[in-house]
Amino acid sequence: QVQLVESGGGLVQAAGSLRLSCAASGRTFSTYDMDWFRQAPGKQRELVASITSGGNTNYADSVKGRFTISRDNAKNTVYLQMNSLKPEDTAVYYCHTQIIAALSSRRYDYWGQGTQVTVSS
Repeated sequence: QVQLVESGGGLVQAAGSLRLSCAASGRTFSTYDMDWFRQAPGKQRELVASITSGGNTNYADSVKGRFTISRDNAKNTVYLQMNSLKPEDTAVYYCHTQIIAALSSRRYDYWGQGTQVTVSS
């Protein structure tokens, strides 16, 4: 079982910055690939950024050059630094990881409760 708790959302003006944090439970956090998703009202949840256990990163085209995902394994935490925010970045942001059971190879998805980011124009 993995618990994910996000923090750091809020209201910010366009062109501003926010840093989201996601604290994870578990002693094997360093082995998890981690993701940030977001969901705007009336839209599907979309992948924003990913970081592998080895530190490789990937971003949605809409946030490349503005957002940075990072992790601190000593703190069991993944971050999303968001710069040059735009009103279209307004959404609930969710932390996510998928764990594959060693014996069964069954995949388990874990989500945080979400944190609201609102960007005003």
